[in-house]
Amino acid sequence: MFRDLRWAGLHWDEGPEVGGAYGPYRQSDRLLLYQSHIQTLLDNRKAYRCFCSADRIDKLNRLRHEKGLPLGYDRKCIDIPTHEAEDRAANGESHVVRFHVPKDYPKYNDLVYGTSGHGAGKSKQHLADEPVFDDPVLIKSDKFPTYHFANVVDDKLMRVTHVIRGSEWMSSTPLHVALYNAFDWSPPQYGHVPLLVDANKQKLSKRNLDSDISSFRDKQGIFPESLTNFAALLGWSHQRKNDVMDLAELEKTFDLKITKGNTMVAFEKLNFLQEAHARRRIEAGGEPFEHMVRDVALQILNTYGAAVVTRFIGKRKLRDIVADFLHVRSLPYRNSQQFVESLVIFLSKDGIKKRQPLDVAVPDVALYPRLRVAATTLFYIPEAHWNRETLRYHLSQLHLSDDLLETPEAKVQAKAGTKALYAFLRWALLGVESSPDAPTTMEILGREVCQSRIQEAVLVAKEVENQKTTPKVQARRVPKGEGNSKWQAHTLPSAAASNS
Repeated sequence: MFRDLRWAGLHWDEGPEVGGAYGPYRQSDRLLLYQSHIQTLLDNRKAYRCFCSADRIDKLNRLRHEKGLPLGYDRKCIDIPTHEAEDRAANGESHVVRFHVPKDYPKYNDLVYGTSGHGAGKSKQHLADEPVFDDPVLIKSDKFPTYHFANVVDDKLMRVTHVIRGSEWMSSTPLHVALYNAFDWSPPQYGHVPLLVDANKQKLSKRNLDSDISSFRDKQGIFPESLTNFAALLGWSHQRKNDVMDLAELEKTFDLKITKGNTMVAFEKLNFLQEAHARRRIEAGGEPFEHMVRDVALQILNTYGAAVVTRFIGKRKLRDIVADFLHVRSLPYRNSQQFVESLVIFLSKDGIKKRQPLDVAVPDVALYPRLRVAATTLFYIPEAHWNRETLRYHLSQLHLSDDLLETPEAKVQAKAGTKALYAFLRWALLGVESSPDAPTTMEILGREVCQSRIQEAVLVAKEVENQKTTPKVQARRVPKGEGNSKWQAHTLPSAAASNS
């Protein structure tokens, strides 16, 4: 737990491994404190020693269960004289110390739920012949305290002012307040936060890795700022327009406007926050960003192999290419494995071999010749100037319309031609319909890879164009005497010829 908290950036000001003025901070080192405070309750008859064996308590509960009566303790030992109880304890007789609960549990003001409590505490069922009482154990037979007693003593001695805990503890809070009252202490303020449940309304379980920090950190690659952001939003509402907050922003914004009732955990929100915090890291740069670069670079090498990576990067540095990949906004980052899998269209030759049909990417066959020429003009840009700024400027200067005049018709034609050019480049370079913008893609791929892929695509485009425009041959029956065969071929006009 210490390691998990430190990984998440949650550093405690006082406690184990840190120290402070109100230690020691392990219950096993505080046994003398608990003994002295339980003696105070015994002296004031707010607690009593119970010498009943575990077998007797078990038998009592079984008999009451068979009769359909509520379970509890019958206070058999409460009337043992004090001196007798002390002598028996001093002689080593096994026993526990029970709290003598008041007739009614006190109410308290919950910071989330308001006035809370559950009323009568003296007996669970007032039967004259068989009454039972709550009277919980405060000190066990091994002389260690139960949670109910230890948390009250520890919080008081450590000057705790606020206790924020899960709503499953609300049923125990009246008992804890009663213990404070028994010592004549003022209780802290209590606030109970909702239980976290899954889509089936079942409490989250570490067995299913729902709340296992190592699973988020090591297997899913979740950033600490993403997880703390996600956890803080569970059952909490705020006035900000954006849910994305780092720890400093959470510290400044957080309050106790907590939802009442259980909160269903939707891990899709964690994925959204992870992508948002990844974008923040990328834009901020620095060591967190460089850590992402190293993770992705290692994953690329493991996924595609050194030979493929070496051929792809050429004379460039892998670090610089990975940094470029990460800066592409259309490539969301959740973890290094998912991100590298999304790079298959860049790094795998198989992705290009499986190009979608050209006529799907660019339906207008009449534009194919101009698109081929426009794409190949990119080869005139030298290696030294092969960057997205130069490429973007060069592409903006290409005109695929017949009319260079600034007429409305020419503008529409030019816009359609530009759109077709970018679609053709996406198809040529990556073989897909949707991808990062063309200048960014070409800069990442590098001049050599782009030239190879465009040349290959131009040949494919020529074949497609020929298939679309070559006149079709159809057989027809020839009247007797017009030839040596019953059938004769003739050409049908092409679609382009028909249109003209």
